Amino acid sequence: MLSYRHAFHAGNHADVLKHSVLTATIDYMLKKDKPFAYIDSHSGAGMYKLDSKYAAKNAEYKTGISRVYHKEGLPELLATYTRVMHEANVGKRSLTYYPGSPWIAAVMTRKNDRLSLHELHSSDIKLLTENMKSVAGNKAKVINSDGFAGMKALLPPQSKRAVVLIDPPYEDKKDYQYVIKSLKDSIKRFSTGTYMVWYPQLKSHESKAFPDQLKNCGATDWLHVTLSVKGEPKERGMYGSGMFVINPPWVLRQQLEEALPIMKKLMCDPLAGSFNLETHES
Repeated sequence: MLSYRHAFHAGNHADVLKHSVLTATIDYMLKKDKPFAYIDSHSGAGMYKLDSKYAAKNAEYKTGISRVYHKEGLPELLATYTRVMHEANVGKRSLTYYPGSPWIAAVMTRKNDRLSLHELHSSDIKLLTENMKSVAGNKAKVINSDGFAGMKALLPPQSKRAVVLIDPPYEDKKDYQYVIKSLKDSIKRFSTGTYMVWYPQLKSHESKAFPDQLKNCGATDWLHVTLSVKGEPKERGMYGSGMFVINPPWVLRQQLEEALPIMKKLMCDPLAGSFNLETHES
């Protein structure tokens, strides 16, 4: 299903959670000189203008990135994240652009790191290609293909180090099982990679059953974090999101413990909002 456009949701609370975990993970990988591969299963357009007709329609960024963008004294995880957000808006008087995961990875990584960016949408693949030209140079490869299938050819990477982000839109309920199947296959191919899975919190059976399926996918070292910005709605709609990280940086738990109370205070309903953090080590 290719109707999904992330521009409608750019910079919302789910992006804050997803991309703060992503920037913290990449920052950790940079502490070693050895290069690593970054693989993005559903890249989107790479950059979003927040006053565009798509982003401005629901203006979800106003209850997401806008709540943290100008804050000072933030804990390390959010400070790293907002630093990258400000880099995307250099020369702008206010928050104008929101960078997607490909742009974040491109500006944070080094010349000898390698990026593989998958995208199927006919419009977004063109935008992604254009948006990567100025920031990624020769280290990024934009691939017009299904990220689930494309990952197989890329694992294990030559560098023997990798960060993989898997975040399909989940418009098609089959995406949940595609993720599990892809994870199981990836772990068999390359067990030491860092795999990050984003998912929405919805009323659906598929969404509710997903965390337990992730925990039973074969990983022995994982971190699971959720941020629910409001209580479960009576009708349809996303009320929060989660990130499941296999082989997470050892510092990530502490960083999230410091950041989650701040994220809850800034972005969640004061009465119904909540967060949860759990880890498992072999």
